[in-house]
Amino acid sequence: MAVGKSARGANLCRRQRAQGAMNKQAVYHAIRSNYSFPVSENELVIRLRTAKGDAESVELIHSMKYEWTQRRERSAMQKMYSDGLFDYYVIRMVLADARFAYIFLIRSGGREYFYSESGVTEAYDYALGYFDFFQCPYINSADVHREVSWARDAIVYQIFVDRFCAGGYGKEKSYVNLKWGEIPDPKSFAGGDLDGIRLKLDYLQETGFNTLYLTPVFESRSNHKYDIRNYFRVDPMFGGERALRRLTDEVHARGMRIILDAVFNHCSAENGLFRDVVKKGKRSRYFDWFFIRGDRPDEERGNYEYFAGCKYMPKLNTNNPAVQDYLISVGTYWMKKYGINGWRLDVADEVSEVFWRRFRAAVKRTDPDAVLIAENWQNAYPWLGGDMYDGVMNYPLTKACLDYLVYDAFGAQEMADRLARILMRNTDPANEMMLNLTDSHDTERFLTLAKKRGKDEGSLLCALAIVFFSKGMPCVYYGTEIGMEGGYDPDCRRTFEWDESRWNGRVYDAVKKLAKVRKSLGGGILYGARDGVLTIRRGDKMLAVNNGEKRRFRAAGKEFGIGRREFLIIDLKDGGVL
Repeated sequence: MAVGKSARGANLCRRQRAQGAMNKQAVYHAIRSNYSFPVSENELVIRLRTAKGDAESVELIHSMKYEWTQRRERSAMQKMYSDGLFDYYVIRMVLADARFAYIFLIRSGGREYFYSESGVTEAYDYALGYFDFFQCPYINSADVHREVSWARDAIVYQIFVDRFCAGGYGKEKSYVNLKWGEIPDPKSFAGGDLDGIRLKLDYLQETGFNTLYLTPVFESRSNHKYDIRNYFRVDPMFGGERALRRLTDEVHARGMRIILDAVFNHCSAENGLFRDVVKKGKRSRYFDWFFIRGDRPDEERGNYEYFAGCKYMPKLNTNNPAVQDYLISVGTYWMKKYGINGWRLDVADEVSEVFWRRFRAAVKRTDPDAVLIAENWQNAYPWLGGDMYDGVMNYPLTKACLDYLVYDAFGAQEMADRLARILMRNTDPANEMMLNLTDSHDTERFLTLAKKRGKDEGSLLCALAIVFFSKGMPCVYYGTEIGMEGGYDPDCRRTFEWDESRWNGRVYDAVKKLAKVRKSLGGGILYGARDGVLTIRRGDKMLAVNNGEKRRFRAAGKEFGIGRREFLIIDLKDGGVL
């Protein structure tokens, strides 16, 4: 029955289009969403979705809402983006009065349609508009999702601390069981530490990075530190608090920033809070800090909730106000003491939303310019309204790059469509604070996946170019810039190769170039495809990416040749290639 209805609906749409009628089912707008959002106290971005190729033009009919029946204005909307199904019209309104009312006038097939909260109609009664116009009732300053001032300039480098560089002033590290350069297993310790990172800051700055994101640094028995034993102590393996002080002071002295990893979904079974519950059961003051089935935790049976399949990481009850208070104190403590510039939020979508709202408020009171980047692998729109996260690790962009450049799942036009669809999921401020990446400590290395498909570093170079040209913060996982390889965890966590003779110079030079170009890109972004070549335009710069055979295409009044799995950066002012 459902299939039959779907077929009849598709036939109806085809008949409507053949008769010149607009596809009304595709038209969409919603207030207080990614289709209508403030970017300041007097600026509102409005988007409208229509079927692809359906509308000839769209106008916004608008007024201060209490003057709707007396006077209205019209403003043309621009078709900014398209994907495989829809066109997206956009306008940014500067409001003289934040009490704003509006409807849409859509021209399609030589006819005019109005779109209000009553839907698509061929007539509209302005006198009764207060019943069904769309509106922005008011813009309260506290409700504006504000961009972190430095996010647009951030070029981020992610470091898995144990594997980057061993400093430590020659201290003996008896726990080390992995020779630098050998392939790690889940329990390998290589001896990387915070002093090692500090000693390599020249390298990082020279390459073009200005922001560090470190995987957890707090006390833990593991190499990855995602099972935290003490939230208020820097792990001695990494040099303790003195090493963190030396690193943060030097980072800030260089005008760089540092983001730490907040692991609040779970802790270590060795954490004192959980040990108290194991010892005392329901008599423990921390019993309700966890999700326990029974009178006390049984670590062998695992009668409590824990992260993934890991009994050694019991899940914290972030619904509990006492747990919320504790974790908020953790976040603000390290910000106040060391000037941490933000947090990456581990397993964020499994944590209480009430907690994230409280945590965000406390963080922003401590430092309004601190950034909150969540680990969320899918569409994170529900969390990105400005009351929880600022942005997320943009794995949808990673997957699009893999599909296009590694798996050959679609061509240039489809890639442009996919990128537009990902962008339109979220508001402009959220898009500017995405963490865009090709790989991470939780994925296979991009280059390894490419080589498995018979590709070379060209696929990685094209993916990096897309990441650096996208809205949001480009993030390079340590070693990706020199062509490091690795399969799934723990293989993706190999030690950094400091022997420059073994670097992939083509990749390293490209990253340095992309970091330099990134600093000159304009704020807007447009996606397209020309003769099978993907194009991304930012201001007066255009990125061209070719995943197929050698091609020729035109841009800036010139014809360009581009090889297989290559990218070009074109200066549209003079047609030169950067």
